[in-house]
Parts: sequence; C-alpha cells; structure tokens
Amino acid sequence: MSMLTPPGMGGKYKVTGAAYPRMSRPRRRRRIVLMVLGSIIGLALIAYGAVQLIDVFGGDADKRKTAAAKNCATPAPKAGSTAAAAPKVALPPPGGITVNVYNATPRAGLAKAVGDELKNRGFIIGKVGNAPADFDKKVPGAGILVGSPQTDKAAFSVLGTNLAGATQQTDTRESTDIDLILGDAFKELTPKADADKALAVLANPQPAPAKKC
Repeated sequence: MSMLTPPGMGGKYKVTGAAYPRMSRPRRRRRIVLMVLGSIIGLALIAYGAVQLIDVFGGDADKRKTAAAKNCATPAPKAGSTAAAAPKVALPPPGGITVNVYNATPRAGLAKAVGDELKNRGFIIGKVGNAPADFDKKVPGAGILVGSPQTDKAAFSVLGTNLAGATQQTDTRESTDIDLILGDAFKELTPKADADKALAVLANPQPAPAKKC
C-alpha cells in the first residue's frame, strides 16, 4: 500500500503521481497583471513629464511677467515736475556765430540776399561772394555748412535750423566761423517762425515717452 493511500481505503483509492492534478497558475491572468502594471507606469511617466514642462514654461512666463511689472512699477513723473523735464541744452546765440555766405549757383546776388536775411535773424555775417572753385557749380543740394573740426557742433545746429537739408563738412581752418555755401536746390531760407521753433526744440528736448504697461 502506498504512503499516499489513507488508512482503511485499500488499494482501490490509491492516488498515483500520474493521476494527481497539477496546480499551475493560469498564464492569461499573469499577462493581464503585467499589462496593467505597464499601463500604470507609462501613465505615471507621462504625468511626470507634463509637470516638468509646465514648470519650465510657466516659470519663464512668470519671470517675464515679473520683469514687466518691475519696468512698469515706477510711476511716471508728473508734468511740470523736475524729473519730467529733460535738461536744457546750452546753445550759442546767433549773435555768437559768424557766417560766411557763398553762392555756388548761377543765380546772381543770391549770397548777398541770404546774408542780409541771416543778419536780420541775428547772425554775424563775414564774407559774402561766389563759392570757391572746389564748390562752384558743384553743390546739387540746398547747401553745405563748412567749419573747423573744433567748431562747436551746436553752432552748426543753430545755423542749420535756418536751412533745411543742409549737410555739414569740416576743413583745415582754425577759426570758428562757418561757411554757408548755397547749392542748386536752394530756394529760400526756412521761415523765421519755423526756424525759431526748431531752435526751441534743440534747446529744450522733450523727455522720452513713458512705457505703456
């Protein structure tokens, strides 16, 4: 009698190794469990990546917003206050500028007429006559202002308000006088009222407009 046969049962109920049932776990259930675990891990990785992207782009946006807020945090100065006004520019008066007027066009008497008008506007008039050979009939624009490299740039600007479109050049002179060489495109000096307005703008530059937030 085998040791697996219960007492009193005899050989009729003898259990052999061939007849004993195998207790193995179904493979299908294992595959399902693995698939579920893989899905959970994949979703977790996707969620983590999304959070990282939100932090990166959200952080940049917050930084830009913070920087913009700082730029707009300072209130604009009130009109008429010291902070609102730009510093005035010291300009030489027309009476401190000597102008030589030369005619580079075929129009007779042009240099004298322009010199007289500039004199009426307060400038000191030096030499008046035909342009030097280097410029005679060779100035296609309205005119050229010629002075020393040491000449105050503001003096060029003051004289330039009376002739729109005039260009500037320098030569080897050591004096502070400025040559006004009239070109073929010259028609007339800038009207005095407009020249005075342009001069006022040079002397009192407007502050830059405040940023809009």
